[in-house]
Amino acid sequence: MNLPTLSEIETAAQIVYRAMPPTPQYRWPLLCEHAGTEVWLKHENHTPVGAFKLRGGLVYFSQLKNVKGVIAATRGNHGQSVAFCARQYAMSATIVVPHGNSAEKNAAMRSLGATLIEHGHDFQAALEHAQALANDQRLHMVPSLHPLLVAGVASASLELLRVVPELQTVYVPIGLGSGICAAVAVRNALGSSAEIVGVVSSQARAYAVSFAERRPVSLEVGTRIADGMAVRTPDASALELILEHVDRIVEVTDDEVAQAIAILFQCTHNCAEGAGAAPFAAIRKERARLAGRKVGAVLSGGNIDRPLFASVLARDARDESR
Repeated sequence: MNLPTLSEIETAAQIVYRAMPPTPQYRWPLLCEHAGTEVWLKHENHTPVGAFKLRGGLVYFSQLKNVKGVIAATRGNHGQSVAFCARQYAMSATIVVPHGNSAEKNAAMRSLGATLIEHGHDFQAALEHAQALANDQRLHMVPSLHPLLVAGVASASLELLRVVPELQTVYVPIGLGSGICAAVAVRNALGSSAEIVGVVSSQARAYAVSFAERRPVSLEVGTRIADGMAVRTPDASALELILEHVDRIVEVTDDEVAQAIAILFQCTHNCAEGAGAAPFAAIRKERARLAGRKVGAVLSGGNIDRPLFASVLARDARDESR
């Protein structure tokens, strides 16, 4: 997979802006105090589906021809993007999720008109089932990674690096890879010297281990909070780009992600889902090496279930009272 050029990203951005405005990037003073350095937060939780994935979907669907029905596998945000875009283009949408998926993300996809199917114990199992259904029912399979998706998602990093061109390090969560490939594409296209740092869950280590071993490695996932990063098998094309262009990958625990969710709410009053909070968790973890640097964090989404969010805040309150 080739990275999109600046011209392709700018063209994709214009398609995105037909459906949504650019999202903000803010430097929150309290957040900077917690990080020990200047942090700019990219608010992809402010899109119409509460996550960055919509950008890619809008660009991908703009190029579909003679398609009546689509299908996709997801843990939630990709599925919401697909359902949103399918409704815009009067297509049917079937979304396959693993058992135990986020109840509120499932409800959101149904509210957008999608037919929801639960199958398998993780994303990989849901993906394989969706691929089989696509063949059996002659549906168009919308992938989680594709050059058009990357071009659309890259509009977010373009906004960030044009508003704050002096950023020295940008932290991006890794699910299947569209977000970090998009960040790399923009960094390269603009000639920026910013480091691009990937963030994964320490309970979903496939990309981290693959990065260290320079080859694809599949591993079981066990994260309870960062479902957007719960990937068992890396995408080969994304991994190739990550190996070539990403500076490093940081692993964060569920506890560190939970702390980041609580701090982000305390300092900005924004909700972050696990994957969305992971970049700030990584910044806190790398606090010593970041002193004096200007840092960006992509808050990739805010679609966290209410009971989980409440339990994270309650736990943080208990910890503070001790």
